[in-house]
Amino acid sequence: MEALTLEPILIKPINKRNALTLTFAGPTGIITGLALFLNSSHLFGLGIVFFALGVVSAVLGGAKLLEPEVTVIVSSAGIRHIHRRGEVMVEWQNIERIAQPQVTEGRDLLVLPYVGIKLKQIGPVLDGISLRLATGLLTEQRPLLMTASAQDEDLSALEHQMSEEFSPFIEDNNRYKGVLAMFGHRCRILGSHLGFHLYIATDALDRPAAEFIRLLREYQNSSKL
Repeated sequence: MEALTLEPILIKPINKRNALTLTFAGPTGIITGLALFLNSSHLFGLGIVFFALGVVSAVLGGAKLLEPEVTVIVSSAGIRHIHRRGEVMVEWQNIERIAQPQVTEGRDLLVLPYVGIKLKQIGPVLDGISLRLATGLLTEQRPLLMTASAQDEDLSALEHQMSEEFSPFIEDNNRYKGVLAMFGHRCRILGSHLGFHLYIATDALDRPAAEFIRLLREYQNSSKL
């Protein structure tokens, strides 16, 4: 079997593709709505619709334009996740498992719209992540935290873990404080309740999650050769 050529692969978010369309449609809808307001009183309701859709499109388009062109770089070194607030590198030797997280909802099994990364150690990520990115991820991970709370029958254990977010985070005699400690505790909580420490949203990918996971596993396996 031939060894894989570990050329870096750039992952570009699929939701970035319609950014220009939304940005163009926004002002068009706003102008159309204003024109209907001013020129025809009996089209006032339709004008409101055009104006509202225009505002929403402009906001969504602008937000998408601010997103990075490349969200993930997969290389022989590991996974580099690029976020509008910064980036974080996870080396292959620090990754224990990669998969889509799943939770139970009644009798059904629900697949979450994320690719989860289970770490061997959280410390190396804390050493490389910026305070700005850690703060942003803490905010974005609230839905995951709510999902974790819905899965846990013993909420007191989760509440106790959450209360520890404001205390120093200690791993292998390394002590982290402030935002880094909060992010370290959050990774640990999500790891305990959902099985993974880091999460990449599927809308940040340019391919199905299953295909992306296969790619990551191939690169990880090749890094061991």
